[in-house]
Amino acid sequence: MKPIVEAKHITKSYGKNIALDDITLEIHSGKIFGLLGPNGAGKTTFIRILTSIIAPDKGKILINGKELNSHTIEKIGYLPEERGLYKKMKVGEQLMYLAGLKGMKKKEAKEAIISWMKRFEMKGWWNKTVQDLSKGMQQKVQFISTVVHDPDLIILDEPFSGFDPVNANLVRDEIIRLKGEGKTIILSTHRMESVEELCDEIAMINNSKLILYGEKNEIKNQHKQNIWTIGHAEGNLNLTSGEVVHTFLANGEQRTDVKLNFDHGANDLLKEVIDQKEVFSFNEKLPTINDIFIQSVNKKNE
Repeated sequence: MKPIVEAKHITKSYGKNIALDDITLEIHSGKIFGLLGPNGAGKTTFIRILTSIIAPDKGKILINGKELNSHTIEKIGYLPEERGLYKKMKVGEQLMYLAGLKGMKKKEAKEAIISWMKRFEMKGWWNKTVQDLSKGMQQKVQFISTVVHDPDLIILDEPFSGFDPVNANLVRDEIIRLKGEGKTIILSTHRMESVEELCDEIAMINNSKLILYGEKNEIKNQHKQNIWTIGHAEGNLNLTSGEVVHTFLANGEQRTDVKLNFDHGANDLLKEVIDQKEVFSFNEKLPTINDIFIQSVNKKNE
């Protein structure tokens, strides 16, 4: 699959502090790409280089095979973590102004803004000033300003910040819809459940270095620990093929996590359990992105 973004050996320092250390990765067209890492890891620096806000000390970024220039930047929509609306401007006036900065003509911009305001249930907001809006309502305005010019690449830095669950779901649905239209989305967030649900590929930066990168499900498979979750009739299991690591109730059913011994397979475990209990379910347990995040960061910090 063709990459829309190619980052090649990106390095950036601020004085003696190395923000990014030889970062090389690709982001493929039509995917949602999770950019992860603890605070201060280098994620924001990478995004600022990608959007030409700052330049790298070494390396380069290609968009659709071409080095960053004014034309490629026009095809990027960027929602920064630090919001930047003009508090005393009216919503419609502000969105028209920001759309104009992206090269949109007035008629085209107004039609697109009205369409987005309908999607976000913002009827009657056109003449409201930004300072009269709640934080979540301001977030909607900021999101529209990011996507109104129909960019091919959309960069969202903590897009769910400030939203209640209803509006967070609304934004999530729009992100999914944009992906369905073929847009490429970079999602930088600390909400691991959003990464779990939305992202196709992920990259994790820690202490300026790329420590994890690839297709999300492949990474989860790489980090699995040969643990199987068995739903079964109530009672303890006596096993020789594996070690019980956790027993819990889920949906009124007893479930047991078992870590297989290295010299046994899943069929050995299943046969052993069936001989003791009625079995309702039997699944390999994959680690969550949150588990992988914590494990990877802690390992690199040792």
